[in-house]
Amino acid sequence: MMFFFLLAILIPVIIMSVNSYISSQQMLERKYTDLLADITRQSNIRIEEFLEDTKQISLISSYGINSYISAVSQENYPVQNYLHDSSVPNELQATQLLMNYITMKDRAISIYVYNLNKGSDLYIAPNKPIDYTYHPRNEAWFNDFLRSDDITRDLPTRLDMQTKGDDNWAIYNLRKIFDMENGKLLGVMAVSVDIDFINRLNKRMQAGNRSAFTVADDNGRIIFNNNYSLIGQPFRSLFPVREGVLTAGLDRQIVRVSGKDYILIQAPFEEHDWKTYMYMPVEELAVESDILKRNLWTIIVVLLLFALVSSVYMSNLITRPIKQLIRNMTLVEQGKFDNLPVVRSNDEIGVMASRFEQMSAELKQLVERIYVEQEQKVEAEIRALQAQISPHFLYNTLNSVKWIATMQHSDKIVEMTEALIAMLRYTAKTDNRLVPIREELEHIDHYIVIQKVRYFNRIEFHSEIEPALAEQEIPKLSIQPLVENAIFHGIADQEDGLLSIEVRYAGNSELAITVKDNGAGMSGAAAAQLQSRLDGAEGSGGIGIINVHQRIRRVYGEPYGVSFQSSPGQGAVFVIRIPIRSRKEAG
Repeated sequence: MMFFFLLAILIPVIIMSVNSYISSQQMLERKYTDLLADITRQSNIRIEEFLEDTKQISLISSYGINSYISAVSQENYPVQNYLHDSSVPNELQATQLLMNYITMKDRAISIYVYNLNKGSDLYIAPNKPIDYTYHPRNEAWFNDFLRSDDITRDLPTRLDMQTKGDDNWAIYNLRKIFDMENGKLLGVMAVSVDIDFINRLNKRMQAGNRSAFTVADDNGRIIFNNNYSLIGQPFRSLFPVREGVLTAGLDRQIVRVSGKDYILIQAPFEEHDWKTYMYMPVEELAVESDILKRNLWTIIVVLLLFALVSSVYMSNLITRPIKQLIRNMTLVEQGKFDNLPVVRSNDEIGVMASRFEQMSAELKQLVERIYVEQEQKVEAEIRALQAQISPHFLYNTLNSVKWIATMQHSDKIVEMTEALIAMLRYTAKTDNRLVPIREELEHIDHYIVIQKVRYFNRIEFHSEIEPALAEQEIPKLSIQPLVENAIFHGIADQEDGLLSIEVRYAGNSELAITVKDNGAGMSGAAAAQLQSRLDGAEGSGGIGIINVHQRIRRVYGEPYGVSFQSSPGQGAVFVIRIPIRSRKEAG
């Protein structure tokens, strides 16, 4: 009893220890994930506020503080004046105004005014020398902005070619400057924001986080990272995450990259089609839990050894009769209900084994009874299907007889009547549901005699059969529905209708009965609907092709039945596949 008490105590201890470790790890991950997500969102807010300030600078410097007031009430607009007249006094006033704004932004921006009014351009860059040989008039981004209806536009990170130096990476804010009196386009102001402003905004962020802090555009290309050489490259070149993770829509998740788990934070900007990524190895969070992990592993190893010893004992005590009972169940599943090995046990398992043996005997009787009932059911279903044959063909034939009688062609009446009597005699036989193919084809010959008269001999019919297959038995009335379908839906309206039946070997153990016509064929939709019903889909039924298919399946099994090929204007080919069976097997 002490052994089982110890086992009952140690198992909850293991569960609680593992659960405590997992909960602590998850709590730590959640804490750092929330922290990184908050840092990322705050950084995005600061970046967009900075960029929004640059837009306001370009707006105010171009149109004044009260830009909505008419130009008549404004006395001094240095930038407007300079674009109208690039004189030295106007240049000094505009330079002083723009330099004040640059100083307000800690000299993190440069302002370039490109004059489109036949005047000089104005460049104000506080930190780097100007390259006066460069002008963006030949740049695609500049011309695209001029052609667009945009008043202002932000351009992702690019090299500032207007200044001399290396790594002049900047974000551009472009604004069109219009004449406040007549609305004429005077020029374009480009506010070049040094990309290093993001580092200044994130100066309180830890060095490791700053290196992982990355901003990408809507195409996934990097527009900011501490390593400027990565700008312009896909984010996956920096953080090779698998396809689909970045577009999963989750703002925070654990991903596996290069064999390591990372916390990945995604934070979209509100005003720009940009997204910030922050990632951190999960293993950096596990330092605080290493001691707990070692203790837990020690406890788990001890408990596993203890469980191993206990399992050996329990298996000898309990599992041996259970395994024997399972083997008996497997034998019953295989259909062996008698002479099952005896399960020796004096406890509840022995009682179960005794009840199972009794159940096996009853199950054997039940299976035998079901088998007999199933055979009777199949036979009844086949007879019911045969009994479903509609008298519509008889009505059509009698109408043809009536029509011929009115035309006083008595020889045709005799011919059709004899064929009709032979067909009725054949269909009235109920002694056997299987008939030789020879008799089935004779029945088809009588049927064709009547149809030739009905359609003025416009139907040409051929039949070929392998001599050795003439006495092979098939379900009665299996071929006529296919022939009837070929005539009524295929060649009835044609002047040169051709119908053929071939009975051939299809391998060593099967035969194929092919009914082929050169009629109108079936549309794609009709063929798909028929194939769906042959595959077992529900639908309103008749006695035609579906009936034949079902009867063959019931007699020979699922691999056999009716298949077809048809296309518009190309006729149709229906094939009945059945196994070759001797008369003894068929009986």
